[in-house]
Amino acid sequence: MRNKNNKHFGIEVPPELHYKLHYIAKYYGRSANGQILYLIRQAIKEFETTEGEIEIPANKEQ
Repeated sequence: MRNKNNKHFGIEVPPELHYKLHYIAKYYGRSANGQILYLIRQAIKEFETTEGEIEIPANKEQ
């Protein structure tokens, strides 16, 4: 069930990328959404490793 506190955004992807994303997600036992979240977390981790931690202001609505 969807967590109402989570943010939602939609993106358009070409059919080839859509197929390949689902293929990779299935290979690793993830949903497509889970695979996207994994990739986002990896990108953030890599960025923060080289550029420093991203601070989230206390008053910033996430």
